[in-house]
Amino acid sequence: MAQANSPLHCVGITQNLGKVAVLMGGTSEEREISLDSGKNVLSALKRQHINAVGIDVGKDVVKKLEKEKPDRVFIALHGSGGEDGVIQGLLDILNIPYATTGVAASALTMHKHHCNLFLQSLELPVIPLMVMTDANDLAKCEFDLPICVKPAASGSSCGVTKVTKLEQLPKAYELAHKYDKNVVIQPWIEGRELTVPILGNEALPVIEITTPEGEFYDYDAKYFKDTTGFICPCDLTTEQEQEIKDLAWQAFQYTGCKNLARVDFILDNAGKFWLLEINTIPGLTKHSLVPRAAKEAGIDFDELVLRILTFTL
Repeated sequence: MAQANSPLHCVGITQNLGKVAVLMGGTSEEREISLDSGKNVLSALKRQHINAVGIDVGKDVVKKLEKEKPDRVFIALHGSGGEDGVIQGLLDILNIPYATTGVAASALTMHKHHCNLFLQSLELPVIPLMVMTDANDLAKCEFDLPICVKPAASGSSCGVTKVTKLEQLPKAYELAHKYDKNVVIQPWIEGRELTVPILGNEALPVIEITTPEGEFYDYDAKYFKDTTGFICPCDLTTEQEQEIKDLAWQAFQYTGCKNLARVDFILDNAGKFWLLEINTIPGLTKHSLVPRAAKEAGIDFDELVLRILTFTL
């Protein structure tokens, strides 16, 4: 198994990449974040004199791709239609190379229930969950409060609620159900929120995310609040850092991911790591975590984008 913390290698920027299409926008609840990521990527490519064009993905995406005739694609789509294998399948049919995870692994990691069961079968430390498709099933919840209620297939913490009182549960369920017909309920694990970005076959520096007391890392905290803190490098012990990187690498490999992902964890108050989820197209906005970790590793944003793109060669 490759070492998750081995040194990064320099990637040349003189490769002939041809014409690059940056896919962004889409129709998911994460559209605005995707547009932000895509515009940042497009600017980075143009600064490096790469022939790049942005495509706002909609029902006419095939026509746009046929018109632009790109040699390769940079996927900057988040959420359904972008991270769930749909656009990856289309690009495979059109025989257009893209840098990130393929159809099967994208579909698996996007669906929290299926991915949780898969990782659990491999004895990785995932949080137990229940899946509900009807509000009448809420009485069957076996977990003690507090609990986490969220859509089974969504990103950016859209539709996620921390439930501390039973009377909050129906409203939390309805919110999650707006994003997905399947609603996931899990015990709420208190602890430190950590993430491990993976680039190629290397784990970038671990980042700890902090929020003010009483808050959690929800959609607003991720993209808009200045009170969210990011600690990188964080003060894990050498043993803890190795453990979390090994867990991230195992999750990355076993699910079939490739080239780029971000693996999220909670380190509970007893010192145990819990694997939360795998993001196969992590954000590339000014608030995003992968660029922060890359910067700590000595990789600026333009080089990061180029490294991701060169995986298509």
